[in-house]
Amino acid sequence: MSDQTQEQGTAQPRRVVVVGAGMAGVQTAVALREQGFTGAVVLIGAEPHQPYDRPPLSKAVLLGKAEGSAFDVDFEALGIELRLGREALAIRPEEHVLDTSDGPVPYDVLVLATGAEPIRLPGSEGVPGVHLLRTLDDAERLRPVLAEQHDVVVVGAGWIGAEFATAAREAGCAVTVVEAADRPLAGAVPAEVAAPMTAWYADSGTELRTRARVARVEPGAVVLDDGSRLPAGAVVVGIGARPATAWLAGSGVGLGEHGEVLADDHLRTSVPDVYAVGDCASFPSGRYGERLLVHHWDNALQGPRTVAANVVGPAPAAYDPVPYFWSEQFGRFVQYAGHHTPDDTLLWRGEPAGPAWTVCWLRGDRLVALLAVGRPRDLAQGRRLIEAGTAMDPGLLADPARPLKAATA
Repeated sequence: MSDQTQEQGTAQPRRVVVVGAGMAGVQTAVALREQGFTGAVVLIGAEPHQPYDRPPLSKAVLLGKAEGSAFDVDFEALGIELRLGREALAIRPEEHVLDTSDGPVPYDVLVLATGAEPIRLPGSEGVPGVHLLRTLDDAERLRPVLAEQHDVVVVGAGWIGAEFATAAREAGCAVTVVEAADRPLAGAVPAEVAAPMTAWYADSGTELRTRARVARVEPGAVVLDDGSRLPAGAVVVGIGARPATAWLAGSGVGLGEHGEVLADDHLRTSVPDVYAVGDCASFPSGRYGERLLVHHWDNALQGPRTVAANVVGPAPAAYDPVPYFWSEQFGRFVQYAGHHTPDDTLLWRGEPAGPAWTVCWLRGDRLVALLAVGRPRDLAQGRRLIEAGTAMDPGLLADPARPLKAATA
């Protein structure tokens, strides 16, 4: 805390302003109350909707099985002031003021939780029938597309592309997924791990075209760079996301090469009394010896507890989680925990052509990451082993019949 904030805190109630009303922002506000913070808490969101969870958008909400996914939080009872439909525009750190589309908002502590925004396909803006899937409004626009069983082209075979293709096939749509790389999940897993996952597309009746670049999008069609023309009643773009931080330019808040806020191991930014959490921020991991930018739900759930602990004090709390995420696609439940690099040793548990298998990554004799398909026990045990830094026996680890916790050295 700066001298300015401490001086203000002795004269008036402290005030924490949280920018971003997604998972990270909501959980920060809730965690402040859970950890005993009694000052004012203001939660600012750019969307007009009651704060909601995003994972159901590509599943139940998209398929019309649920009308929404609002958080089950009684903001009024917790004394959390909601200001929705207000866009953050700038920070004036010296004055401790956040500028918004509805005017200035003073703060003693500011928490940046603006998340990430989808990368748009160049040349597709303004073309009828082109969709993103990031917000509740996006899901509601796509719902009738699936209900009417249009031909759908999905651009990008990452996690979100696979999840949307799964939902579209369940709705009865003809689905083609085009991917510029030579395999799905090219930026997430190595080729040998992606190979069995590639077959899931065909098994579901989804056409997957790899090494396929979009030349242009026209009303009713996607044209590839080889001249192929794909009929498309709708085009869904899932080619990644970037931190929603453009509004911080010139604020003094340090940003990284991907535009993310550079938080320290306590999730503090380079500006006094300003924290950052969730998809918009990276943090240094002592566990992995590098800075991590984690665009997943669990990071937006865990990080706020550290922010709240540091705001409430008095002992500073460090943030060094084992990253975790899951994906439901093509009838499989895929879970990943940890962080791996190409230099780590890869071991298989189970037959990749089968319905359930796990891939483990070792650094020396320590488990640093694993991806489990249909093996939730592997994931649960492996996550604890990664957290503990337990030495593993590679020979025992490769035996799928042996529990992971029994494969220690």
